[in-house]
Amino acid sequence: MKKTATALAVVCMLLFAQPMLAQSKPYHEGPVWEIQYIHAKAGMEDRYLRYLAGDWKKEQDAMKKAGYVLNYMVITTEAHNPADPNVILMVQFKDMTTLEANAEKMEELGQQIFGGQSKVEAGYNDRSNYRDVIGARLGREIVLEPKK
Repeated sequence: MKKTATALAVVCMLLFAQPMLAQSKPYHEGPVWEIQYIHAKAGMEDRYLRYLAGDWKKEQDAMKKAGYVLNYMVITTEAHNPADPNVILMVQFKDMTTLEANAEKMEELGQQIFGGQSKVEAGYNDRSNYRDVIGARLGREIVLEPKK
């Protein structure tokens, strides 16, 4: 009987300790960011930023209104060589599940905005004249406070 009581006490302590351990982390996982690294070609930075302020912003605002995107931003930076980005595009999603679940819907919305796949492809082709996509990453934001 004493062994059973001791075993039960240990099991109870472990069950109650588990949530306390999870709460002890001073950070938690936040939203997911899609990050694109772009190099606007020499003398073409203004043209690319005009595109971003026009069509790209229009698309991001539509994605945000539809609930697919939480936020977006454009960051300019100094490129030290042609392989360095001088523009960074960031799009924020609630989480990876939401990003993956809405991928097809986002593509369809983009095609509606720009008039179909052929026009979307023509836009990519046009932009390749004045900018290069250096790379892209997905990153998870870490919120530096305990999860509530």
